[in-house]
Amino acid sequence: MRLRIARHTARLEELVAFYRDRVGLPETGRFVDHDGYDGVFFEIPGSRAELELTTGGGHAAPAPHPESLLVLFFDDPAELEAVANRIAGSEVVPANPYWRARARAFADPDGFQLLLVPGR
Repeated sequence: MRLRIARHTARLEELVAFYRDRVGLPETGRFVDHDGYDGVFFEIPGSRAELELTTGGGHAAPAPHPESLLVLFFDDPAELEAVANRIAGSEVVPANPYWRARARAFADPDGFQLLLVPGR
């Protein structure tokens, strides 16, 4: 079994730049005008999971919610700090006290939270 998390956006290229260039997720593929949709796939390193971002179709992108989180766990504290430094100015405070005490949180270009957590 594999996992793919898919999210729709109106800012596809901004999100690609964020997750590929700043977070460092490897881009593994993309598609253009597949039944009216464009999309990009990213590998979540160290897992069999993927993140898929899409745009197009006949509906709007979802609004961010403070509990809709993408959580990445890092075994190497230096790697976590390197990602946090590349993301830089978009640090936010998570709504959930558990994550406030354990994670660094950043807003992606859509306003959804990405949490960087040491260890597991």
